[in-house]
Order: sequence, then C-alpha cells, then structure tokens
Amino acid sequence: MKSILFLVLMLLLTLSLQGCSRKPATPGGRKIAGIVFQEDQFFRLVLFGMRDAAARNGVYLLEANSEGKPDKEIQLINTYIASGVNAIVVSPLSAKASVIALERARAKGITIITYNTSVEGDIAASYVESDQTGLGRATGVAAREYIEKHLGGRANVALLAFQSQAPEQSTMRVSGFREEITTLPGLTIVAEPDAWLAGQAVRKGGDILTAHPDLDILWGANEGATVGAVMAVKNAGKAGHVAVFGTDTGEQIAGFLLSEDGILQAVTGQQPFEIGSRAVESALSVLKGEKVQPKQSLPGVLLSRADPEGVRKFAARLKELNK
Repeated sequence: MKSILFLVLMLLLTLSLQGCSRKPATPGGRKIAGIVFQEDQFFRLVLFGMRDAAARNGVYLLEANSEGKPDKEIQLINTYIASGVNAIVVSPLSAKASVIALERARAKGITIITYNTSVEGDIAASYVESDQTGLGRATGVAAREYIEKHLGGRANVALLAFQSQAPEQSTMRVSGFREEITTLPGLTIVAEPDAWLAGQAVRKGGDILTAHPDLDILWGANEGATVGAVMAVKNAGKAGHVAVFGTDTGEQIAGFLLSEDGILQAVTGQQPFEIGSRAVESALSVLKGEKVQPKQSLPGVLLSRADPEGVRKFAARLKELNK
C-alpha cells in the first residue's frame, strides 16, 4: 500500500511539473528541465529565453522553481531523473550542497548545464553566467565619476550585498565595485550588510541612513537591494542628498532611472533572456555531441539616468519580452 501511495504521489508531482511546461511533449522529442530559484524579473526573463530556445529547437521544456529551498531543489532533480529528462538546466542553490543530487543526475546520463550560479567540480558540461566582477566594476565606474563630478571626489558610501545567499557571486560584484570607487582617496565605506530582497534592503538601508546621516552613496548589489535602496532613500526624505547606484535591471528599476526624484543614477544589468537561451542551446549542443565552452560569460549593460533614451529602449524591450 505504501509503495502504491508513493508511486501515486510521484506521478502527481511529475504531472504538476509538466503542467508548467511551455508546450506539450512530442513523441521521441528531447526533454530539458529548466530550474530557477526565485520569482523575480531576472529569472522570468531567463525562463523566457529558455522557452524561446526550446521552441526554436522543438524541445519539450519542463519549468520549475526551487524557491530557494535546498530540499525542494533535491526533490525536483530526483523527479526529473525519474522522468528521464535528457538535460537539466539549473541555477544551483549551493556550490557544495547541490552537488550530490546533480551528480546523481549526471550518473544517469543526464546533461547538466548551470547558469547564474554553479557547483564545484566538473558536473556541469557548461556554466553560463554574466561577468559578475564586470557588473560591479561598470557600476563602480559610474559611481566614481558621479562622486568626482558632484561631490568633489569625497563620499561616504554604503553597500548592500547578498553574501549569505550567493557568496561567490556577491563577492565578485562587490569586489568589482570596490575596485573602482576605492581609487578615490576621499572615499569611506561606512557599512556593508546583506540585503538582497527589497523588503530587507528598505529596512537595512533605513538603518544605515539613520546611523550615518552624512551618507552620500548607497549601492545595491542585486535587483532587490537596488529597489530597496531607492525606497529607503525616498522614505527618509533624502532625495537630492543620497544617490543610489545598483546592479541588475527590471521594469521598476527602469522607472526609477526615469523618475524626476533623481535618486537612482545608474545600474549595470545582466542579459537574462540571452543567458536562458544560451543555457538551453548549450544543453542541446552537448546532446548532439558538439563541444561547448566550459564557462560562458556574457557582458553587462549599463543603464544611466544620463541616457534616458537608452533606458526607454531597454524598457520597451522588456515589455516586448514579457508579452
């Protein structure tokens, strides 16, 4: 009885995953599982890129969200192993903890492609990412130029990172940003807490503004931190006194760059649609026996208040992709 119940539960879970698929399976067609770990603009666009590549290549795409939960990630991978997918395209939650389940999948002949975050060892046939250090560095250049032009080369700066969520990625972005702004002799970094969700960043940003009323610059290392930083400055009535710089993009962030409040100055965004598309195409290349680069890095895109037309074009492209 327990065995029958287990099989029924596995069947229901498999069916629920298939219900999220872009299109019905075709007999004999390849099946690729695409896993994200949270619901935000970045991962939505990653999924759109996966769907586009799958549709162009006649692939049956299974979509799922691990919701930042390691146990759910393991459950999803095990289910995909049981359902016989040809490849798993995933942004792993942990460089170490995600290894066991993915290694089990690879041992069953399933191709593993990681994107955005990766795992230790040679489990993944390819890793598709943004140039994380470059993302931080590009925004750092914009912030440094702002400080030189508007603040006489002197500024108190606070950073909102995501070290406890994705240590390697956060470290690279922070390092790139630091590299550029610390070339200024009159710069002081007054705080560097973790706050990768917008709600967290509003609270942490507000605390920083209270503790450091002489703050000049607040930088967010990801989308949530950037959105929260803008809201914290607005809530504190510091528009015109504290400038925000950030990393990652989205419709809301584009709106902030076009807002008349002048708070958000510049962000460096990733190319999530291209990341998702490239990841699925890499999986297909491996399945065809073709060689792929072990690591593929895509450059970031700078969006600045100083170039409103560029921001509008970006926003229009987002709307087009979201249709």
